[in-house]
Amino acid sequence: MRVIVVGAGEVGSSIAADLSSDHEVTVVDIDGGQVESISYGEDVLGVEGDGSDVETLEEAGIEETDMLIASTNDDRTNIVTCGTASVFSDVFTIARVKSPQYLRTWERGSRVFGADFMVCTDLLAAETITGVIGLATAQDVDTFADGAVQMAEFEIPAESPVAGQTIEEADRFDSLTFAAILRDDAIIIPRGETRIEADDDVIVIGSPESTRAFSAAIAPERTGPDDIVIVGGSEVGYQTAKLLESRGFSPRLVEHDADRARWLAEQLPGTTVMQSDATDREFLDRENVGDADVLISTLENDQQNLLACLLAERLGTDRTVAVVDTVQFADIFEAVGVDVAVSPRKATAGEITRFTRGRHAENVALIEGNRAEVLEFEVDETGDAVGCTIRELAGELPDGVVFGAITRDGKLTTPRGDTVLEAGDHVVVFASASAVDAVTGVL
Repeated sequence: MRVIVVGAGEVGSSIAADLSSDHEVTVVDIDGGQVESISYGEDVLGVEGDGSDVETLEEAGIEETDMLIASTNDDRTNIVTCGTASVFSDVFTIARVKSPQYLRTWERGSRVFGADFMVCTDLLAAETITGVIGLATAQDVDTFADGAVQMAEFEIPAESPVAGQTIEEADRFDSLTFAAILRDDAIIIPRGETRIEADDDVIVIGSPESTRAFSAAIAPERTGPDDIVIVGGSEVGYQTAKLLESRGFSPRLVEHDADRARWLAEQLPGTTVMQSDATDREFLDRENVGDADVLISTLENDQQNLLACLLAERLGTDRTVAVVDTVQFADIFEAVGVDVAVSPRKATAGEITRFTRGRHAENVALIEGNRAEVLEFEVDETGDAVGCTIRELAGELPDGVVFGAITRDGKLTTPRGDTVLEAGDHVVVFASASAVDAVTGVL
């Protein structure tokens, strides 16, 4: 597939790097230095110019292109770029936007703005945050098969009862598959005798109920969050509060600007909005922020988010989540004490990349960038997989593949060796990066 990526910033560069191994990628940006840098570092072509200009797109080869991804830092530029590209009817267009208002408009009609698919950075960050805070120690959460199947990645603390157990000892849940263990740079496909070590990242696939039960087993002292504090009434903070309200939570939100705080209070009836400085130690003590189960920092810059989380940790807050605008800072935040660092740019790049790959599957989740994937396939009635057992299919696949779950008529089945696939089944599979193509070929 031929792909044009417009915008060579952090998001565009990440997308281009992820796609370049399997596709012909051309990157367009008005900054010649950025174009030269990515062309030198990755196997992509570079074109200097304005991606919303039709002549620039023609120079980039739009007439022979299958997909265009508009990923600059400006919403309107991305929308205009997709509109320009839509002149060429065979091009599938993807627009990255920051403001949810454009997403809401796009969702009302087919190909609004000339975009076939749209990703909203702020809303995606809010969804990522709300996904991880409900599961203790979770680093990543994704759903499959219309919510019947959940994939979660958990970090195992040193004090966890699970640390030191074998998979056989830890596997006491009705519908849960231990898909993989990430240990340092290695991906381990676990067997019954495989021992879980402290600081491992364990990936499980199963029902939401079993996933929550395993989360509780990892950290039994941590119950589901009741007291959630959001600091910063940015768009991400606002969208996070809205999502939490829709799930039955009543968060507290701290916003410094009086006008913004008033607006938030009007828009969020289930949220207690407080107008104050979230880094004011006296205010945090007075409002008992140290007793909160989770503090989510969605302030306007990385330094403020780091300070707010570290201050909350010192006060005794059980868990902290920080929004990190600079992608490379995410690991640093977690290294110095923030429990979960959410990068909207990284999440957006991952969502766009998984969508391009997901055109060959029902759904895709990327693990640790692109070290592995969890894919959902629907078994076609004319496909070769119909009537095959899991054992037979596994024999055709390389190492690094685990069948995690099967849903049939909406009911979840934990796959065993003698499980026979039927037409219409939804199969959720974990695959290391090297095994993804083989899985796609078989299913």
